[in-house]
Amino acid sequence: MQKLALFRLHLIVFLWGFTAILGKLIHANAQILVFYRMLFAAVFLFVFIRVYKKESIKVSRKIFFQLAGIGCAMALHWYCFFYSIKVSNVSIALSCLSLSTLFASILEPVIFKRKIDISEVVMGVVIVACILLIFKTEFHFKEGIIYGILCAVFGTIFSVFNGKMFGKTSSGNIIFYEIFCGWFVLTVFYMFTGQIFQMNEINYRDLALICLLASVFTAFPMLESVKLMKYISPFTLILTVNLEPVYGIILAFFIFGESEEMSPIFYAASGVMILAIIVNGLIKARKQKNFN
Repeated sequence: MQKLALFRLHLIVFLWGFTAILGKLIHANAQILVFYRMLFAAVFLFVFIRVYKKESIKVSRKIFFQLAGIGCAMALHWYCFFYSIKVSNVSIALSCLSLSTLFASILEPVIFKRKIDISEVVMGVVIVACILLIFKTEFHFKEGIIYGILCAVFGTIFSVFNGKMFGKTSSGNIIFYEIFCGWFVLTVFYMFTGQIFQMNEINYRDLALICLLASVFTAFPMLESVKLMKYISPFTLILTVNLEPVYGIILAFFIFGESEEMSPIFYAASGVMILAIIVNGLIKARKQKNFN
């Protein structure tokens, strides 16, 4: 069961890494892409929970508004991620995701009221240095890097606060309301800004790809990752998820070729960032083992 769980874990991380590939293949802009991704994912989750599983989606008002706030962070995270891809490329967007670990090392101690881990601070300094090196080397992608950093910020906010919600209602309800509320807030915003009329500017090819993105690469891996927590440790989950940029960057290079070809410094800096995250995870695991 343990080996099967690890295989399923690597599969969903691979699927998450492929979302960036689909983001580049879809011609629609980031606003339209995120709007339909969240809409379709919410519909798929509703059908799965209410029709297939026949479970209740009722939650308290307090939990609903908490999930709505987290859903807004999720929407901003996805928008910045896909916008970064549109104005730069997959490699830039995914490499900036490594900053999530740095932001988490700052935000988690505040939210969960724990001491700051020195190893996380050291790792954060290494990651920031690597990002600055990438920014200097790939300055022509500065807009993509800026939105990639914002993507990491909102992704960290989503992940940290999402961690406080598990146990308050079912995992399916948490994911459903976060995605649905994120979509609803986007819709209201687009209505006030007049962008809602742009949502019709999409072809059937893009709709089909977004439908695939929302089901196979969003709803399924999110639900699957929750189920896997019964068989694997949070550490194993976090450490494996850090492979998402690796899968994505390698796939992008082979699929898109020259448009994804970066300088040697970019790959060296990205490699150091990923290595720093993995080493930090191993240090944490050893500390936890000694503590137990």
